[in-house]
Amino acid sequence: MSERWTPDSWRAKPVQQMPDYPDQAALKAVEQQLAGFPPLVFAGEARKLKRALGKVAAGEAFLLQGGDCAESFAEHSADNIRDFFRLFLQMAVVLTFAGGSPVVKVGRIAGQFAKPRSAPNETIGEVELPSYKGDIINDIAFTGEARIPDPRRQLEAYRQSAATLNLLRAFATGGYANLDNAHRWMLGFVKDSPQSHRYQELGDRITESLDFMRAIGIDPEAHPETRTTEFYTSHEALLLGYEQALTRVDSTTGDWYATSGHMVWIGDRTRQLDHAHVEYFRGIRNPIGLKCGPSLKPDELLKLIEVLDPQNQPGRLTLIGRFGADKVFDHLPALVRATKREGRNVVWSCDPMHGNTVKAASGYKTRPFDLILSEVKNFFAVHQAEGTHAGGLHLEMTGKNVTECTGGARGMTDADLNDRYHTVCDPRLNAEQALELAFLVADLLKRERAGRTRPEVEAAE
Repeated sequence: MSERWTPDSWRAKPVQQMPDYPDQAALKAVEQQLAGFPPLVFAGEARKLKRALGKVAAGEAFLLQGGDCAESFAEHSADNIRDFFRLFLQMAVVLTFAGGSPVVKVGRIAGQFAKPRSAPNETIGEVELPSYKGDIINDIAFTGEARIPDPRRQLEAYRQSAATLNLLRAFATGGYANLDNAHRWMLGFVKDSPQSHRYQELGDRITESLDFMRAIGIDPEAHPETRTTEFYTSHEALLLGYEQALTRVDSTTGDWYATSGHMVWIGDRTRQLDHAHVEYFRGIRNPIGLKCGPSLKPDELLKLIEVLDPQNQPGRLTLIGRFGADKVFDHLPALVRATKREGRNVVWSCDPMHGNTVKAASGYKTRPFDLILSEVKNFFAVHQAEGTHAGGLHLEMTGKNVTECTGGARGMTDADLNDRYHTVCDPRLNAEQALELAFLVADLLKRERAGRTRPEVEAAE
């Protein structure tokens, strides 16, 4: 790594997963236009998130991070944002009240448009075209024209992110997040789910607690913690030209911040030590994430940590494991031991989605709920065995009533996938499955906090 960092120093490095724009003049014009736009988030907000994640690293809170696999221009609507936010509030309440842990809420939203792909091209029948890489880069329609990278899409992604953030801020601070509304957060189709009674009971307990506060002279309305919530945004910072254009100097500290989102992360396919993405990330001061897959070795991880977090700042770095249920015990313990041995103040989070993707007999790409749960249980088991903190959960999920992941309390099958398979990329948990997972994780958190016996491990076959 060179000593001197600038927002464009990544351009001198090798780069993976970046699109090859045929019109470089148009790309430059778009990036210049973006560089003059207002920031989407602010440095002070990013610092506040970093402090909150510092508490997660210390075992004093839990990180809930989730949202769409890839945001869509076509599906952008106030109703979809509301349903997502409502689900997030439900999950956070479950983890906080049932799990006994403060929750740091970070959405995969208002910027999660670009997607790395395992292959540069895809084939349907006898036609081969460039892969879809997210709406910020090209279109999902399977035509030659649609798959050409178009830099003007970055402008649409910025505008959609700004509109989404505006609504999220209103929901978080304008009364919608008031705990008195806990019963009203129940999504219509979740009311009939096997988990609905548990959530209704939890809502009753919250109402009783608020009534008790009022009875002894404490007005919940006078405490912002009961009326508002802190909600942050995050995305994989894959498209570095877009990120550079939105990288700004904080006037109060002189530090550089990515203002495209409060937290950004490096994907498992772009974490090469001497490549462009690591170079960009080492210079920004946001809290950042690093996806850790089965190919990552302990010595490589420690080198990456030294570059990305040389000052060992609590809350700076979140390590997001994505191994697959049957590979957690093969890879995670050595990584956890390495960070513990070196005294690294990292957050360990579990992504149980990406390592458990399978192709169903129907041809749909899906994720079995039992494998997702198994990876989460194994993640907690490893941390309990190593004496470290299971710090977070990283999910691809939606507030919509989709049929993309099999299993769960309703026992969704392969045959059900065709009903409402709407994802533009990877399968997501629907609201019912996500809420069910929240209750299961709350139980694990309670056991961890109580120092009980090791949770039962269900290693996937």
